[in-house]
Order: sequence, then C-alpha cells, then structure tokens
Amino acid sequence: MRFKGQKIVIIGGSSGIGLATAKMAAAEGAAVVIASRSEERLQRAKSGIEGDVEVLTVNVVDEGSVKAFFDKVGEFDHLTTPGNEAAMGRFLEMDTKTARAAFDSKFWGQYQAAKYGATRLRSGGSITLFAGIWSQRPVAGGTVVTAINSAIEGLGRALAMELAPIRVNTVSPGIVDTPIFSTMPPDAKESMFKEVAASIPVKRIGKPEEIAKTVLYLMSNGYATGSTLYVDGGATLR
Repeated sequence: MRFKGQKIVIIGGSSGIGLATAKMAAAEGAAVVIASRSEERLQRAKSGIEGDVEVLTVNVVDEGSVKAFFDKVGEFDHLTTPGNEAAMGRFLEMDTKTARAAFDSKFWGQYQAAKYGATRLRSGGSITLFAGIWSQRPVAGGTVVTAINSAIEGLGRALAMELAPIRVNTVSPGIVDTPIFSTMPPDAKESMFKEVAASIPVKRIGKPEEIAKTVLYLMSNGYATGSTLYVDGGATLR
C-alpha cells in the first residue's frame, strides 16, 4: 500500500476528481482529509469512502478560512486541490467582476492552499495543483480560463523551486465527466461530449478515476517536481 501511514489532504474532495482521488488514496492506506465549502456534500462523500477519512469545511477564497483549515489539519504528507471553479464567456462581454471571481477561486484559492499547506507538510511531502488544457489549447469564450490555467502552471513551476525540497506539480486535465457539467441541459451535455470525443485521439471523454491515478502517481514519485502533466486523451495534439 503506497500511502500507508501517510495523511493526504484533498481540497475539493466531495465530488468528481477529488472524490475519486480520496477513494483511491484511502484504499492504498492513506488517512484522507476531504474538504470543501459544503458540510452536507462532504458527509455524503465520506459515506462512500472506505477507510480512514476526515471531513473539514474550508472556503478557499477566504484567506482566514484557509489558514484556520490547515491549523486544524496539522501535519500531513500530501496536498492536492482539484476542486475549483472558473468562468466561461466572451472576453468583450464578460463582466470584469466575474473574471476576478474566477481568479479568486481557481488561482488565488490554490495559491493560498499552497501557502498555508506548505508550512504543515512533512519531509518528503508534495503539492499537486490543478490547471487545464486550455492553457495550451485556447478556445473562443475561454480567455479567462486560459489565463488562469496558464498562471497555475507557472505557479507550480515557481513553487517547485522556492519550496524545495517540497515537491510541487500540476495536473492539467482535458474534458472529464464530472459534476461540474451537471448544470447543463442533458442534451447539450451529451452533444458537447460527443463533439469533444470525436475530436481527440482516444475518442472518448475522460473519467475522474483516470485523473486521480495521475495525482497519486505524482504524490508517490519522489523524483517528480515542477512538472505539468496533461491528461487529456491527446487533445493537445490536435
């Protein structure tokens, strides 16, 4: 069991990639802390995880909340931050307030998690940030997301240098079937998934478990730092 005796913190662990990561880490012997803003969603997620799991609430856009969260967590071994939000919309049409809110959540939320989490990491610890392939493959209507993802990848590389020997890496997924798409009308979601699947080499949409495997690989490989791994079904090759 790769993570026996280790403690892994997953901010955004109540659903999607975060929950898949929590399940796999717990199955491999880790004591898992899952966190998000919703106590109800966390408790529901906890019931589906077999193993040692603790739930704590945190609001990543509130620096005080992030600091208090890590004070409660105490020392641990690995941090990952798959739970974050972004904003879609045409550059000339999107309200700047909306764009700033997206940065507050996805970029500054991970920035603050890394800042306060790093002081609690044990020797040999790691941080795994989350970006997305639009850093490499921008699309119309995704300017804000592209900018955020690019900033996160740069943050990961810089922190790998500054926080060494703590290891810092970034996962940059393609389109993955997670609850983030649950607000879309079913027909629109199915149409989008079919279109994306047809355009990439693997001819299908990603699964949360596939991204979770990448996160656990980065946590367990002591020679990996400063890397950005694109897990996208070949989308960056298009």
